[in-house]
Amino acid sequence: MLDRTATVTRNLSPGYFPFVMATSIISTGTFLLGPSWLSRVMLVIASAGLVVVCVALVIQLARFRPGLIAGFHDPERVFGFFGVAAGLDVLGIRLAAAGHPLTTAILAGAAAAMWFVLTYAIPASLLLERSRDSVVGNVNGTWLLWVVATQSLSVVASTLVPVWPSQSGLLAPFAVGLWSVGLVLYLLLVSLILLRWLTVPLTPQTLSPPYWILMGATAIIVLAGARILDLPAALPAVKATAGFVEGFSFALWAFGTWWIPLLVVLGFWRHIRRHWPLTYEPPLWNVVFPLGMYSVATLSFGEVTHLAFMEPLSRFMIWVAVAAWIAVAAALVARVLRPGGQEMVRTG
Repeated sequence: MLDRTATVTRNLSPGYFPFVMATSIISTGTFLLGPSWLSRVMLVIASAGLVVVCVALVIQLARFRPGLIAGFHDPERVFGFFGVAAGLDVLGIRLAAAGHPLTTAILAGAAAAMWFVLTYAIPASLLLERSRDSVVGNVNGTWLLWVVATQSLSVVASTLVPVWPSQSGLLAPFAVGLWSVGLVLYLLLVSLILLRWLTVPLTPQTLSPPYWILMGATAIIVLAGARILDLPAALPAVKATAGFVEGFSFALWAFGTWWIPLLVVLGFWRHIRRHWPLTYEPPLWNVVFPLGMYSVATLSFGEVTHLAFMEPLSRFMIWVAVAAWIAVAAALVARVLRPGGQEMVRTG
């Protein structure tokens, strides 16, 4: 029993923070669209999940540090650490809606500290300490968690402005600045991903679920933009950038929508044409999160820009996200109950 617990703990995080992100954003979506009971259930699950993966991360640092350090030096896995910051923020966004802004601020403070360290340490490591001539072959969808973490901080900053209006002079520029940084990062990283797709042969193994973050990252950019546009127009940072934020947010919403059919086609190729087993793997939570984020972002942007067609689309997509969450969770439970179920926590 102790050996199994140790195995689970060693492999559980940070690969499972997307579970927290997915569950939290579905809780936010159902808080906005209903049913409220489902939102509360998801909030409890997300909170419990955050506690579990954070405890696992602390134990990893104490007992399995070499494995964690090895992940930090692996270009294919290192950007997954941004999922820790994103998970804290996305849950914080939901807690703010539940009337707990102080908890949101505490989580955001921890996320901001981690984001600041990672956002400079990881690029420096790739530029100065890499052991190969090029890392293009290692680029994958998890690299976009950098964008998600950046934009999640922007969303939290905008969310806290109405709570602490006396700090709006600091929070609003922070929100707009991070939104801008995240936007540029998205454009750069998508270019790298497309370069890999066009220069390195795709296989069913490399075409993994985290590529859905190509859409999820656009969605959180749109959500952050909507929250900025919902701030008081008299704030200097908002006044200076409102038109740019609105235009680019709509463009990214359209681009994210464009991604969905292509990602479905790629999934069809992976599982139907190339017969990759459609079984549980932890990265599947990286599919659920974009679906939920797309719903919340579409609703929020539609409301602030008075685009009425976005609300019914958002209502449809939240149930797609709920169905995807249930399917992945059921696959996880089935995997746990099978012999050798501890292997289910491998982060791939």
